[in-house]
This record gives sequence, C-alpha cells and structure tokens, in this order.
Amino acid sequence: MAKKARRKQLKSARKRKAAKVKAPRQRAKLRILADTKATQGALRQLTNVEIEEVFRRFKAANPEPKGELQHINPFTLLVAVVLSAQATDAGVNKATPALFALADTPEKMAALGEAKVRDLVKTIGLYRTKAKNVVELSRRLVAEHGGEVPRTREALEALPGVGRKTANVVLNIAFGEPTIAVDTHIFRVGNRTGLAPGKTPLEVEQKLEAVVPAKYKSHAHHWLILHGRYTCVARKPLCEVCIIADLCQWPGKTALQK
Repeated sequence: MAKKARRKQLKSARKRKAAKVKAPRQRAKLRILADTKATQGALRQLTNVEIEEVFRRFKAANPEPKGELQHINPFTLLVAVVLSAQATDAGVNKATPALFALADTPEKMAALGEAKVRDLVKTIGLYRTKAKNVVELSRRLVAEHGGEVPRTREALEALPGVGRKTANVVLNIAFGEPTIAVDTHIFRVGNRTGLAPGKTPLEVEQKLEAVVPAKYKSHAHHWLILHGRYTCVARKPLCEVCIIADLCQWPGKTALQK
C-alpha cells in the first residue's frame, strides 16, 4: 500500500507546469514578504518523494555540474575559494590566472610573499586580508602538512581564512567528498523551495545532509548553487522557467499555469 501511494505521489510530482509572471511591483512586494517568511525557516519541508524528484530533474538537466572557480590542483582551489569570500567567482577568475602562473604550490606562494600576492589580487574585495591569509595558510601547509592540502574538515578549518563553507567546497571538489557548502545561494534555495528550511547556514547544511538521496550527494552542492545563481536569484527569481517550480514551497512564487 505504501509503495502504491509513493508511486502515485511521484507520478503527480512529475506533472510539472510552467509559471506565470506577476506585475513587477506586485512581484517585488510579494518577494520581500515571502523571503522574510522563508528565512525564518517557516516553510513546509518537501517530502522525501518530492526531494527525490527535485534532484532527478537537476540531474536530467545537468548530469555533470562543475564548479566555476578556475583552479589547477587542490591547493589552487583552496586559494581560489578563500579569495571568493564576499566576491564573485567571475571576479576571482580574472585575478587568479596571473597569480597561479607564478605560484601553484604552497612553497611558491609562501616565497612570493604577501606584498606580491596583494598586488596580484587587488581587484578582489578585502584583498589585503585575503592576501595575508593566502600566504600564511601556504606557510602552514608547508610546515604542518608537507605542502599538501589536508583531506579533513578539521584540518582545513584550522588554516587562516578557511571556514566551514570553504572546507566543504574543497572536500567536495578536490577530494570528491559528498559535502554541501551552504553559501548565500544555497541558503536561499534551501529555504525558498522547502528542501531544507533553516534559520542558519549550518541548520540548512545539516538538513540537506539528512535529506538529499545518497546517489545525488556528490553533485548536490553544484546543482543547488547553480540553481541559486542563475534561476532562484535573490531579487528577481525566474520562477517561470524554473524546472522545480511546481514542487517549490516559496509563497512568493509566481502562479502556476493550469
């Protein structure tokens, strides 16, 4: 009986429909009210069947999603993620080719020195602090890890400028760990859709870890961040072209066409 009910629910979930666009002024007001409710973690969490369908669609649309930060190896990935804090991937990608051409290992980065690194990344926000952290973490990698990027969250978070989000990105992309790094995009998507309502990034991360089916976990981070970056955007979400609009719980969502 339970299997029959699940099949019925799944069949219903797959009957997705397009969404209409409301008038801009009406939509803006609705979005603000709806996002206030969403960020309080107050929306209904999707069922396991609905969550399975969300990721089935993500996979069908983009089977092998990739991160957008340019890097050469685990070390340059770590540096790029540290530089990307409160900055765009595109902005970081403009600065790092020249940096990585000179220093693609911790030894070379430490030898390059803070002043030179600062000059190379000065187009990135908070570049002074980031340059200091990049050089210091490079020295620490050489002194404490034999010049290798550690493969545990604890060891990564002990490095200057590396928090939980950065550690999760490195573990996922460099080492294939099924971690989910919750940035502003994933926090928004988790709350708006009902995939993982939570008041803090850690709460959203823990819920996603619990509900994302194992077969989708290795790519879940990328699917969610890309969805938040290009479809479920902050100011004008593109509900009318969203592939999971019919499953989404966000009250600011545009009305579905019948």
